[in-house]
Amino acid sequence: MNTTHAMPIAPSEALRKRFEIAREVILEAGALANGYFRRIGTLTVKSKGSHDLVSEADVNTEDLIRKSFATHFPEDAFFGEESGMTDLNHASGIWVVDPIDGTQPFLCGMPNWCVSIAFVLNGTLEFGLIYNPPCEELFVGGKSFPATVNGVPLRTNPGTDFSAGLVSIGFSPRSPHAFLFDSLTKLLAGKGMFFRNGSGALSLVYVGAGRLLGHVEPHMHSWDCLGAIAIIEAAGGKVNDYLTGDALRNGNRVVAGAPRVFDQLDTLLERGEG
Repeated sequence: MNTTHAMPIAPSEALRKRFEIAREVILEAGALANGYFRRIGTLTVKSKGSHDLVSEADVNTEDLIRKSFATHFPEDAFFGEESGMTDLNHASGIWVVDPIDGTQPFLCGMPNWCVSIAFVLNGTLEFGLIYNPPCEELFVGGKSFPATVNGVPLRTNPGTDFSAGLVSIGFSPRSPHAFLFDSLTKLLAGKGMFFRNGSGALSLVYVGAGRLLGHVEPHMHSWDCLGAIAIIEAAGGKVNDYLTGDALRNGNRVVAGAPRVFDQLDTLLERGEG
C-alpha cells in the first residue's frame, strides 16, 4: 500500500454515492456516540480482555452504522469490530467499521476517540472517513477523493528525520514488550519523541494531517486502521502494504508516515513483531 501523492481521479457514480452516504452516516453515528460520551457514568461496560473494553455506546453506534449501510447498499458486506463480518460470498464491496476507536479514553472522559469507516472494493481500499466528535473534526480521503479535515486540504509533515516532530507508537496486549522497549530506544536515539493518545485510528489520521510524523504498530485490526490509511495515502503519505494475505480479517503490521521518514519509521518494527 505504498503511495505517492497524485491528484485523485474522478470517482464512479457508485463510489461517489457511497462516499456521500458514508459522510452522512458517520456524522449521525458520531452524534449518537457523543451523546453517550456526555453521560459516560451511566453506561454499561464489559471487558473483552486486558485493556479491551466495550460499552453500549460501541454496540449501539455500530448498530446504527450497520443498519444504515444495509438500507442504502444491501449488496455490500459489513465488517465491524463489535458485530463481526457478514457474508462475503456475493459482495465485492465491504464496509469496515470501528464505532468507537479509543474506547478506553472514551470511558475515561478524554476526547481521544473517533468513529472510523472505510470502504474496500474488490480488495482495494477506496476511501476512509474518521470523525472525532468532541473536536468536531471530520477527516476524509481516498483514491478518488482529496484528503481534507472539515473541507480544508491535508498534507503530511514535510520532516526528513525524527527530530522534525512526534512519532506515534501503538501498543496493545497483542504486542510483545520487546517491541515497545526497542522502538522507543531507537526513536530516542534518533532524536525523536514518542506520542500516544489511546486511539490508533486518530493517531494515524493525525499523520495524514501532518500533525504527527508517523505511526508504527506491530499489529492493528483492519477496523482500527483502514479508514485513516485511506486518508494518509490521499494526503501524500506512505503506508506499508497493509491489505496482504488475510489482513482484512486478521490484521497486520502498520508503518505509516511522511514519505521522507518512512524508511526510518520502518526500522522501529525490525524487532519484536511476533
